[in-house]
Amino acid sequence: MEQENHTRKNKFEKRRKNTKFISILMIVSVILLILLIGIWLFGGDSNDEKTDEISDEKVQDQSDNTDETSMEDTDEEAATEIDIVDDTEEEDTTENDEEDNNSNNEDVIIEEAEPSDDNVSEAYTGNWEPVGTEQEGPHTINYDSNSQDRLEMTKAILLATGLNEEDYREWWIGRGGEQKVVATVSDSAETEVYRVYLSWKDNEGWQPTKVEVLFENDWEKYK
Repeated sequence: MEQENHTRKNKFEKRRKNTKFISILMIVSVILLILLIGIWLFGGDSNDEKTDEISDEKVQDQSDNTDETSMEDTDEEAATEIDIVDDTEEEDTTENDEEDNNSNNEDVIIEEAEPSDDNVSEAYTGNWEPVGTEQEGPHTINYDSNSQDRLEMTKAILLATGLNEEDYREWWIGRGGEQKVVATVSDSAETEVYRVYLSWKDNEGWQPTKVEVLFENDWEKYK
């Protein structure tokens, strides 16, 4: 009887120890599980944050590069537009000068005049206005090629003949009287040859007074 009780007691102790061991294992397992979940959660967030930071940096770099490229393109376009505007302004200035000359010629009343010699095929006068001047004070004619007088003479000659400055050649300019000059000019191909008479008007500039169309360039042989 005592042996049976002893055996039962041993079985109970052994079962109690096994139960306690299993409980400890369960507790340890739960703790490990909690730790793993915590590591997964917090560690994953950290990695995600780093990934997000890297992605944000890449996006920012791409955005900066795009902005720089856009600014460069804008600068190039602006420079191109400036060039185009400059070219357009030059063309407009040339066109405006030609239009002004054409407008002045349209307002001029032309009358037939007496030729000065046999080399003249046609002669005419007109009520041209003086071309204006930048010169002040008493006037003395300056025949130097780059003088203000010569520049203003050329403007008056172009006005009276209708020649284009880019297709224009002066063969001779000389004295034609007191404050007067006579010029022989043509286009570059010499298909149009003119003898032009100019008079100086104080504070107003050179004024065309007569134009003769020549059969041939009588000053070509002297060049």
